[in-house]
Amino acid sequence: MTSSRSETSQPSTTTKPARDSQASQASRASRASRASRGSRGFNTPSPAQTAARYLLLLLVLLLVVGPFLWQLSTSLKGPNEDVYTRTPSFLPEQLTFGNYGKVADTIPVWTYALNSLIVAAVCITGNVVGCTLAGYALARLRFRGAKLVLGLFLATLVLPGEVTIVSQYVLVRSLGLADSLAGVALPGAIAMLNVLLMRTAFAAVPLELDQAALVDGATVWQRLWHIGLPNVRGMLSVIVIFTFIGAWDDFLWPLIVLNDPQKYTLTVGLQYLNGTFSANPRLIAAGTMIAFLPIVVVFGVCQRFFFKGVEEGAVKG
Repeated sequence: MTSSRSETSQPSTTTKPARDSQASQASRASRASRASRGSRGFNTPSPAQTAARYLLLLLVLLLVVGPFLWQLSTSLKGPNEDVYTRTPSFLPEQLTFGNYGKVADTIPVWTYALNSLIVAAVCITGNVVGCTLAGYALARLRFRGAKLVLGLFLATLVLPGEVTIVSQYVLVRSLGLADSLAGVALPGAIAMLNVLLMRTAFAAVPLELDQAALVDGATVWQRLWHIGLPNVRGMLSVIVIFTFIGAWDDFLWPLIVLNDPQKYTLTVGLQYLNGTFSANPRLIAAGTMIAFLPIVVVFGVCQRFFFKGVEEGAVKG
């Protein structure tokens, strides 16, 4: 009796762990299948979601690239071609480049472009040198009042440019720089936002590199040149592009400072074209494309470092 009971109870004790293991395996398989379905659903959107994304991208493309294509098409249209048709046409029927020559014959567009390049070069040099030194000092050097200086930089970003434009003009005039290209470039020579960007870029560099160089006897300038600058080239390209676009496209400040038409920048000088030929949009479009071309060239040269600098700032922020 005892042996039979032990024999009958033995299978139940041996099958219980097997049942538990099978249940746990089934549970893990179920969770794995749900996770795989969730991951596949996240990585591979449905056809409706894909269509909605492409429609949104197409809408953004039309809003951003559409005006540029229209201006380019208008600048290439002949004098006998109607620009204001009921059905817009992006392809010129009478393709011509004569509108660009007429712009140069009507206004000294190349003189205006040279003035804009001078202003942009001064602004880029000031921002690259000044913002690099200030950003490195705020990120790496320890001195009394560093937090106060950083707070003042942040406070200046709250004020819009229109609030300080009167005081800037009074300062430029008191320095004797009114009606000069130096007076146009001076307020934009160092931007507080660029200083903060450079501080963020230098702060992202590992501090151990500076400490190791300091142990080896490197000076501040050597640490800046050999350790800091090679790691912030991406952010420098961002500053160069933004500074060039801001100086090249600025209209209000050069209009206030400059009085001599020979010293006008390109954005101000193109207003003569708009006022003289307000009924001929072909020349206005051609002048717009001439002003747009240097921005494309600068961005094309610096784009490789531009996206690297944007990623560096995004990771740190």
